Amino acid sequence: MGTPENDSSVRFLYGTACGRGLLKIVQGLHLDRLAVGYLRSRWSRPYIARFAKKHGIPLTRAYPTYRDFFLRERTPRRVDATPEHLTSPCDGWLSAFPVTDGCSFAIKGSRYRVADLLNDPALAENYRDGLILVFRLCASDYHHYAYIDSGRQGQNHYIEGRLHSVQPIACEHYPIFVLNRRSWCVLDTDNFGPVVQTEIGALVVGGIVNRPEGPMERGGEKGYFDLAGSTITLLFERDRAKLLPELAEKTADGREVRVEQGQWIGTALPNERA
Repeated sequence: MGTPENDSSVRFLYGTACGRGLLKIVQGLHLDRLAVGYLRSRWSRPYIARFAKKHGIPLTRAYPTYRDFFLRERTPRRVDATPEHLTSPCDGWLSAFPVTDGCSFAIKGSRYRVADLLNDPALAENYRDGLILVFRLCASDYHHYAYIDSGRQGQNHYIEGRLHSVQPIACEHYPIFVLNRRSWCVLDTDNFGPVVQTEIGALVVGGIVNRPEGPMERGGEKGYFDLAGSTITLLFERDRAKLLPELAEKTADGREVRVEQGQWIGTALPNERA
C-alpha cells in the first residue's frame, strides 16, 4: 500500500502562494476555532455519514456530534507481548530517521534539531546518534494511542504552537514538528531505555489529552488526539532499538509504511549500558 495523497484542500493551502496567504490569515485570526466549534456541535452530524462512507468506516451506532464519532472506541487489538518486541503506539504511517549531525534529523527537506522539538537542549543530547520514529495519523485513523512498553511515564511537557497540517506537502513548506502544538514526556521503559514520546497536533486539532505521570503498562492507553490527523514521534537513544528488516527497507529514503497499534515493528538491542 502506498502513502495516501494530500487532500485537495491541503494541496491548495500549502501548494499555492494564494493558499499559504489564506492560511496565515486563518491562523492569525484563529478562524480554526470556528471549525472546532462546528465539529463539536450537533450541526456536524450530517458530516459523519459522508466522512465514514468516504473512508470505509463502519457506523455501528449513532453519534451526537462529529467529535464524538472521532473519539469513538473500538474493539481492542492484540498487542504483541514479547518483551523485546517494539510495538506501534498507534495506527498510522510510519517513517524512520537517524539522529545525526548536530543532534538533528531530516524530514521532507526540513532539518530538525531535537533540542527544538523538545525545547530541552540538555535532554536532546542524550539522543545524539539515536533513532526517531515518526507515526503520521490520518483523519480517518483511530486517534487513541498506547504505551509501547511497561515501565513508568514521566511528567508531561506541553508546548504551545500553531496547528499546521501534517500531510507531506505541508512538511515540504514548513518545519511542522517544531512549529506545531505538542506535548512530550520521557517513558522509562523496561526494555528500550528512556524513550521520549511526543504528540504533535495538526490542523484543527486543539486537544492532546494524556495520562498523568505514573506507572504504565504495555498496550495500555496513553492518551488521544482531538478532531483531526496528527503525529507521534518516538526518540530512542543510540543502540537501544532497531526496526524489523522489512520495515527498515520500506521506510528507506524517507518513505512511509502503514502500521497498526500493537503491531510488532522493531526489536530491542542488547543493553550494554546496564
